Amino acid sequence: MTEQLAAYSTSTGEAFQFWVLGTVAVIGALCTVFMRRAVHSALCLAGTMIVLAVFYLANGAYFLGVVQIVVYTGAIMMLFLFVVMLVGVTAADSLKETIKGQRWLALLCGLGFGVLLVGGIGNASLSEFNGLGEANAGGNVEGLAALLFTKYVFAFEITGALLITAAVGAMVLTHRERTERARTQRELAEQRVREGKYLPPLPAPGVYARHNAVDIAGLLPDGTPSDLTVSKTLRERGQIRDVSQEAINDLRAMEQRAEERLERNAIDAPTFKRAEEASK
Repeated sequence: MTEQLAAYSTSTGEAFQFWVLGTVAVIGALCTVFMRRAVHSALCLAGTMIVLAVFYLANGAYFLGVVQIVVYTGAIMMLFLFVVMLVGVTAADSLKETIKGQRWLALLCGLGFGVLLVGGIGNASLSEFNGLGEANAGGNVEGLAALLFTKYVFAFEITGALLITAAVGAMVLTHRERTERARTQRELAEQRVREGKYLPPLPAPGVYARHNAVDIAGLLPDGTPSDLTVSKTLRERGQIRDVSQEAINDLRAMEQRAEERLERNAIDAPTFKRAEEASK
């Protein structure tokens, strides 16, 4: 009787943890949807996944908590984040609807998921459950494996088949069959000569001893930036930082200091000469 009461009761610490972490998870989920930058959305989603892992650990599902952190947050989510950071996704890209009617389809799927969520919460509230003590009696991993490969074996296999199908479909869609022979380096060099393009290797980005970032154009001897030193992709996106004016100001300040030093030397030269004559 005491175990059943403990299964249905909630302590003050559990309630405090639920409301605090639940609020953080909901805010992270909303930020994932409404953030303008894809990198920020990915970071918010990673934070939400970490909060879910804490929920799993607090409820005694230690295996799910570790898997949530190591696999989903540590591997898959970080892979998404690195891909977004390397490829680059701007806010304008998200406004282009590549699949016709995808917004209405997403809304319909969201409503269906909401109905399933309400049904699951209602079923858990009205039906009786055994509690963590009986569920983890033989061990958390053993109890989870028993459910996956007995009661939910068909759902588990169907989910695995869907994931494999999605992976194969992604590889098929991204694979492009080459229809012509790849040109050699000699042929590419001859084409650049015939077209009159820039023949020598492109100069490195950044300013020597001051900046080495790829989004900063190298400066010519007169202090103006050179477009050849930065990637064409960065130029098209407008993500190039201009430090030419800063460099020109530094050069002017250096020239002014040099002129002042020369003037001081010219003024001090007769004084030094008289001092040397007096010492003799």
